[in-house]
Order: sequence, then C-alpha cells, then structure tokens
Amino acid sequence: MARTFDVVVLGAGAAGMMCAVRAGQRGRSVLVIDHAKAPGEKIRISGGGRCNFTNIHTTAKNYISANPHFAKSALARYTPRDFVDLVERHNIAWHEKTLGQLFCDNSAKDIIAMLLGEMKAVGVQLELQSQVTVVEKTPGGFRVGTSNGPVEAASVVVATGGKSIPKMGATGFAYDLARQFGLKIIKTRPALVPLTLDPNLLEKLSPLSGIGVPAEVRHGKTAFREALLFTHRGLSGPSILQISSYWREGDEITVVIEPDTRIAELLKTARKANGRQAAQTVLGEALPKRLAQFFVENGSVNRHLADLSDRTVEALAASIQNWKIRPAGSEGYRTAEVTLGGVDTNELDSKTMQAKAVPGLYFIGECVDVTGWLGGYNFQWAWASGHVCGEAL
Repeated sequence: MARTFDVVVLGAGAAGMMCAVRAGQRGRSVLVIDHAKAPGEKIRISGGGRCNFTNIHTTAKNYISANPHFAKSALARYTPRDFVDLVERHNIAWHEKTLGQLFCDNSAKDIIAMLLGEMKAVGVQLELQSQVTVVEKTPGGFRVGTSNGPVEAASVVVATGGKSIPKMGATGFAYDLARQFGLKIIKTRPALVPLTLDPNLLEKLSPLSGIGVPAEVRHGKTAFREALLFTHRGLSGPSILQISSYWREGDEITVVIEPDTRIAELLKTARKANGRQAAQTVLGEALPKRLAQFFVENGSVNRHLADLSDRTVEALAASIQNWKIRPAGSEGYRTAEVTLGGVDTNELDSKTMQAKAVPGLYFIGECVDVTGWLGGYNFQWAWASGHVCGEAL
C-alpha cells in the first residue's frame, strides 16, 4: 500500500530543502526523496567548502533565461536579506567577499545543518538513497514509484537540478520528467565552466599554466572584470566562467589583461625615461614575469624599448589588452557549476513555479531555464524559487 503525503519533493538540494521547509511550515505533510547518500551535496562543495550562499546585489539582470522577466517575482518575494536573516537565526557566522558575495565563516555544512534542522522542526521526512522509478498522474494527484515503495501525493515538486557535475549524481531526470508531461525544454548546455583551447594555442600557452591575472573578458556586449587563470587545458578563473555562459562554439572572446593598467602608456613612458631597458623588463613590472616573456617572444619584440616604434609598442600592448581568442570548447558538464537552459519558463507560473498545464506539478531551482552568474546568484534562485513554491503548496 502506498504511503500518502500532501507533497513529495524530488531532490534534497538547496531548492528542494527550502521548498520542503516552507511547505512544512504551512502545515503540509512533506516527503523529500533523493538518490544520494547525503543531502545538499552541491552545497557542501560550493565556495571552496564555505558555500557562497547568496549575493546582496541580486536582481533579475544577474540571470540568463529565454524570458528574462520570469525570475523577478520569486526574487522579489524572497530576497538575499531574507536568507541572511535565516542564517543569522541559526547563529551561522558569515562574511562578505568581493562583489557582494556572502560566504560562511566556517563550513558549507552549516547551511546543510540549518536546512535539515528547519525541516525536522516542521516534520518533513527525508528519504535518502531512494531511486524514483516512475511518476504518474492520478485522479487525486500523483503516484511516485520509488525503490522504497510507492508514494502518493497531491503535489510533486521536481528539484533534481541539472546535468552539471555528474560524478555527484547529476542527471537529466528533471528534463525527462518535464517532457513526459508535455512541457517544453530550452536546450541545455554547460555554464560557468572553464574553456578549452585548440592544441596549437594550448602548446604555446603551456608555460603559463597556473598563472592568474586580473582581466576583463568580453563576448559581444557582455563583459566581466575578474581574475583569469591559465590552465593545462585552457582558460579558467571567475572572468572565464562568467563569460562561458554567453559564449557559443565558434565564437571569439576578447581578453584584456590588467585592465586598470595602460600598457602602451607604461611602455612609452619607460622608453622616454630609459630606452635601454628591455620591453620584457618593463612589462614584468605590470605582469607576471612568465606572462611578460610570452607576449614579448610571441610578438618578436625582445629588444630595447628605444628600438621599438610607437606602432610596435601599440601592437604589443594590443596583444595583451585586446587579445582575441577563439576557444575550442568547454570542459563540459564534468566541471560546469550549473546547467544553462532547462524547463521552459513559459510552461510555468512565475508566482508558484507550477506547470500551467499540469496542476500539482512544480519545477524549481537549476532545472528551470533560469541561470545565475557566478557569485551566489544560483543559490539565491534556489532559495527564492523553493520558497515561493513552498508558499503555494
């Protein structure tokens, strides 16, 4: 005989647990099911183990979606301040890093413990290592087949995430379930992911692996000014992860290294003061020495500054601060922090996250076509979409 609940939440991640808490607070009987051994695994590894749990500057402009207005309702109704208030009620110490990013002082596990505590307080049941085999519509709601037996509920909330980081068990389950019920999917792709380079360029750049520099990385009209890291596969660091969500195969990106330094002026001033200096020596004051050496050798300008014309100096500066690169690809879902695309927001009610054509079926968090920038925005979407869904159940 099937167990019966008001709500079954599929997925014990950030969005799923937040939704379960709010539904439980409203007196609903809630079961959360997850195939993993532990809840909140992506929370646990996030932010270097300290969980970048929100961003104080969050607006709908920090998200990519086929409908850029969809996220506005949820984000307005559950704000970063609301989540910080919850964190502070649990006496979790936190700090702000750059660009409005908030992190735990101690451990990401504090956020997981907080959510589990909130769930326990309102009687939410959590079932781990449970596989969902089928979800079927019934006259009274839904029947969910699991490896621990069938469950019946008036409402089912799909919070199983996207395809990113498959080694942690990520799958396309949410998309398959959406399609089963006739919902459209916006094509998915890895986002917030390192970019790879073709073998020829990679070989040239191999001596730079491990070097990090301040940079502005551009794609079309979009630009991010954060650190860039050279790796043995290509390019990474926050600026690259950010631009990866906008980049598409075959596109070019522009890299501006040390954007706050006017490299051409630096070289011309040094040439006037002491023309016998080598270009590499002067560049080495503004850039890591290996990087300065790379650009000088690549431009064949390993000479005294006095021997370099204005045009040569400007070409050298442009190679550093207007560097056009055509990535070969990305590292894929294996290292992507999130999944771009997902359940088409036109299929969902923005106030409740319910599927318009399937009463009682809800989609929240990463599986929806709402993808945040790097820096706590995706967690804020998880909390907000989970909360407003919990309010509606």
